[in-house]
Amino acid sequence: MNRFPRVSGLRNGYDPEQVDVLIRRIEATLGRGTLAGPAVTADEIRMSRFGVRLGGYHELAVDFALEAFVVAIETRASEPVPPPNPGQDDDAPTLPGLGETGDVAGAMTAAWLESEASRVERVSFRPGRLGSGYDEDEVDAFLDRVVATLRGTTEHPLTAGQIREATFSTVMFRPGYSVPQVDAFLAEIATVVDRRGQRVPQL
Repeated sequence: MNRFPRVSGLRNGYDPEQVDVLIRRIEATLGRGTLAGPAVTADEIRMSRFGVRLGGYHELAVDFALEAFVVAIETRASEPVPPPNPGQDDDAPTLPGLGETGDVAGAMTAAWLESEASRVERVSFRPGRLGSGYDEDEVDAFLDRVVATLRGTTEHPLTAGQIREATFSTVMFRPGYSVPQVDAFLAEIATVVDRRGQRVPQL
């Protein structure tokens, strides 16, 4: 059974056997299955490297899931490890909060949304041209709402339409953000919000 989507047989992807070995160790560390050897640490996951082979696992799919596993390992580091559930399917990687049978797609989606939220937090815009641009405080406040929407930490999440149609005051002769750059970025993020209801991001 394939744990992750595979790349075209005409190009290389991560070696499935090597990936599966690490995933089984991670699952055992999280309390599912018997752990034979030391527990996997978040740093070990971050430093993991895999060989490649034709038609292997899609790199982005694996990387998204590993990012989510890092969060799971760090979250559960101080918690007691629950006993394994013998009724679960051993071929499906699991994460806390993703249901009884586990969900690689859910892990990928969670990691993808977190990466997009981080991208919004890190974005910087050029100054507006000809002494005009969007009010920086208004744009920054709106981006905070976008981040909360992507992370699911708000009771009033924004819709893709609200992000696309967002308007800001235009300032003159004082610092402001480039209007075309802000509009283009928000159009990208609106597409992300459109897709956040899907189980797996398009790779």
